[in-house]
Amino acid sequence: MPVFPIDTPIVAETNVIPVALPRVSAGFPSPAGDDLEDEIDPIAWVVRHPASTFWWRVEGDCLWDVGIRDGDIIAVDRAGKRRLGRAVLAVVEGAVTAKILRKRDGKYFLATANSQEAFPDIELTEDSEIWGVIAGVVRRYDLA
Repeated sequence: MPVFPIDTPIVAETNVIPVALPRVSAGFPSPAGDDLEDEIDPIAWVVRHPASTFWWRVEGDCLWDVGIRDGDIIAVDRAGKRRLGRAVLAVVEGAVTAKILRKRDGKYFLATANSQEAFPDIELTEDSEIWGVIAGVVRRYDLA
């Protein structure tokens, strides 16, 4: 495994804090506030493979259109299936980056998902590695 030029990711642990999760309408208001689901562990909901999931903090906006923002924390699953169109964490020329896995003309690329800014695709080489698949994202809103 390559040495990363950034801090070591944090291994996902199951700090269980079950909560009752009512549904809330994001469209028309709904009076159905009393239909609670079963309890949910938010970490377990995101983390499918605890032993192979790591947390990374995102820098930059190249995944804006898929809902991943600068400062978000992403859960990266090393055991996740690497499929075209999925958001992945990759190591390219010794640097770590999060992008969308694409294929064009028989070659694999890392592409951005930001319709507001033009970022060049990165062609994967033999030295590149798809380190894992982005399994989820955590964002805390500034309430100040």
